[in-house]
Amino acid sequence: MGVAVGSFLIFAASQVGTPGPANMILLSTGARYGLMPALPFVGGVVLGKQLIIWPLGFGLLQVAETAPMLFAVLKWVCVAYVLWLAWRVANLRLSDGADAQARAPGFVAGLAVHPLNPKAWAMVIAGFTSFTTPGTPVFQATVTIALTLLACQVVLHPLWTAAGERLAATFAGRPGERYLMWGLAGLTVLSLAVALFWGGGA
Repeated sequence: MGVAVGSFLIFAASQVGTPGPANMILLSTGARYGLMPALPFVGGVVLGKQLIIWPLGFGLLQVAETAPMLFAVLKWVCVAYVLWLAWRVANLRLSDGADAQARAPGFVAGLAVHPLNPKAWAMVIAGFTSFTTPGTPVFQATVTIALTLLACQVVLHPLWTAAGERLAATFAGRPGERYLMWGLAGLTVLSLAVALFWGGGA
C-alpha cells in the first residue's frame, strides 16, 4: 500500500512545469512586477495547492461522487476567475507606473490561484485516484501527494515568474509590449481550454 512516488513525481513535474493557467499568471506577474516583488505572491501560489490537497484527501472526493453538481458549479466559477485574470493581463502595461513594486499582488492573492484553477483540481484528483494503492492510509497518501507537489512548485513556479521578468526586460516600453500582454492573456485562455478539455499544465 502507498503512493507510487516515482511515477507521481514525474507526473507532477510534467504538470507543474508545463504551461497552464497558474503558470501563465506567474509569467504575467513576473513580467509586470519582477521576481523579487512577486515572491510573496509566488509563495501564496505554491501553498495554495495545499488548500485543495488536504480537503480532497480527507473526504472531499467522496462528496464529489455524491454531489457532482457542486463540483460542476465550482468548475465554472474557476473558469470565470481565470478569464477575468486574462482580461486584466491583456490590459496591463509593463511601463505605465513607477509604483509597480508597491502594487504587486501579495501572499493572500496567490493563495486563491490554485483553488480557482480547474487543472489544479484535476491534477490532485489524479494523484489520489491514479497513483495511490487502494487501502493506503489517508494521512500517508495525502502527505505524500502534498509534499511531492510542493517540491515541484517550489522549484518551478519561481522559474516561470523569473521568465516573465526576462520578457519584461526585453519588451517594456517598446512597440511589442502590447502584443506581449495580449499574447500572455491569450495563452492563459488557451491553457484554460487545454486544462478543461484535454489536460495540461499547472
